[in-house]
Amino acid sequence: MTDLSRRSLIAATAGGALMSSAARAAGPGVPPAGFPPAGVPPGGVVPERGTQGAPILGPRNPAREAQDPFTVLPPKTDHGTMPNLKWSFADSHMRLEEGGWARQTTIRELPVSKAMAGVNMRLRAGVVREMHWHKEAEWSYMLQGRARITAIDAQGRTFADDVGPGDLWYFPSGIPHSIQALESDGTDGCEFLLVFDDGAFSEDSTFLLTDWLAHTPKDILAKNFGLPEAAFARIPEKELYIFPGPKPGPLSDDRMGGAGPIPEGFSHRMLAQAPIRTKGGTVRITDSTVFPASKTIAAALVELEPGAMRELHWHPNGDEWQFYIAGEGRMTVFGSESKARTFDYRAGDVGYVPFAMGHYIENTGQGPLTFLEMFRTPTYADISLRQWLALTPHALVAAHTGIDRALIDGLPQGKDPVIGRPPA
Repeated sequence: MTDLSRRSLIAATAGGALMSSAARAAGPGVPPAGFPPAGVPPGGVVPERGTQGAPILGPRNPAREAQDPFTVLPPKTDHGTMPNLKWSFADSHMRLEEGGWARQTTIRELPVSKAMAGVNMRLRAGVVREMHWHKEAEWSYMLQGRARITAIDAQGRTFADDVGPGDLWYFPSGIPHSIQALESDGTDGCEFLLVFDDGAFSEDSTFLLTDWLAHTPKDILAKNFGLPEAAFARIPEKELYIFPGPKPGPLSDDRMGGAGPIPEGFSHRMLAQAPIRTKGGTVRITDSTVFPASKTIAAALVELEPGAMRELHWHPNGDEWQFYIAGEGRMTVFGSESKARTFDYRAGDVGYVPFAMGHYIENTGQGPLTFLEMFRTPTYADISLRQWLALTPHALVAAHTGIDRALIDGLPQGKDPVIGRPPA
């Protein structure tokens, strides 16, 4: 039974304490169906545990409180001051363009996120994210729909591919590329997540083709391309950024010759990878060992069944940037010096774990919890707390923890990245 299951719930209009019997019957980490209980308005969880805390009397945001129960009433084990490790794309500015939109989460929205930044983008079928390049490398996960991506490298080698749900792409810094949404199976275009290997990234600082042309004298353009100045009479006066384009034809038509194909392709079928399966869910790890082009970003796609958890662990080679795709969960981060803080997450949220901080992620919802873990590193690495204790002299572990030696002797020595709900 979780702290949340034990919590006192209060009706905001009555101020009386309620405890759901269904909450007591719920499995570990899983609020019961109908939580909060009938008659308790959203935000019914109050910051009160026994004689500690008290109901909120001043201004409230019940809808936000209902989404963040472990923030309103944190576990007893939370302690000290930790930076904010959560941001929702729902709170990011939405840049609307003809046929699409973009919103970003960077160091400006989430100050702790110094290593990476993210952009969530939507394009209707045929709409183009115009030809451009970045100072930063670009990693992407396709959430819904399909798109055609193209690029060239410094040797004039070319790349083009059609990507769909669960597919990745990676464009190294400085590599020019384009994205155009396709219509497929009745889906009008696509939506995807972009991750950049610098938290200070800004979508507004992209190097855009039309922006450069608009700020170059036409006689220089004519000289460069060997064309008459009149050929550039209709160049847009400002950047297009996102705009409707001509419907693309077969992929084979867009595979330009050039100096040949790029040897390390810029796309990868993540869902085609065989996952690590446990009793509580699955993990797919994609880094440069399986996606060679992705030199600066490694990732894992995790799915937790209700009540399951991503085991207690930490990462020895970088900060962790998370994106929650589906479901609800909580994460507690341990920051040394007796500091720990718990955050609630749901679809569309970004989570962040600073370098080497211990943490777990638990599914607190009724359905699967699916999320991405990203790292600014070529290879994925984590250290399991359970495996560390199992592979350290057991007398030493017992002296530290007070756990019975026989129980320590029974700890599995392998690593289970996902731990299922204990039997009822």
